[in-house]
Amino acid sequence: MMTSKAQTLRAPRRLRSRAALGLMVACLPLLAGCGQLRGHQGFIYDQTLASQILPGVDNRQSVERTLGRPTFTGQFGDSEWYYFARDTRQLAFANPRPTAQQVMRVKFDQTGNVAAVDFTGLDQVAKVDPDGDKTPTLGRNRTFFQDLFGNIGAVGAPGAGAGGAPQ
Repeated sequence: MMTSKAQTLRAPRRLRSRAALGLMVACLPLLAGCGQLRGHQGFIYDQTLASQILPGVDNRQSVERTLGRPTFTGQFGDSEWYYFARDTRQLAFANPRPTAQQVMRVKFDQTGNVAAVDFTGLDQVAKVDPDGDKTPTLGRNRTFFQDLFGNIGAVGAPGAGAGGAPQ
């Protein structure tokens, strides 16, 4: 039985298309790592509930019933409650970057009633970049080998303190 010319031309095309399909399937797991990861940290912020907290009307118990326990309280006492929420985005292996942030501060007076409610957002996020790859220090600038071999001969030398011969 003789094969036709068309059948012999189709075989390499089929082989190439199968190889291309196999290569695409093999690359799918690699491409999945390039997707964006979205994250949320902290309080689930609800504008309707937050707007119901009013100075002079609410107290600690009503705030806790409405919003729940705070994310954290003030550093120097229990007169300030903070509700913190942040949304982040991360691409592959990079560090997560904040995309949205909401901080609600509820300040109480001495009797436990709400005195003020403040809101801040992403404008309060500070990005701190270190200055180069070295930390500036006071003192001598010594190389690695000076640090490694700098004490040779100093240990046990006369007048060097501990380790010397008693007199």
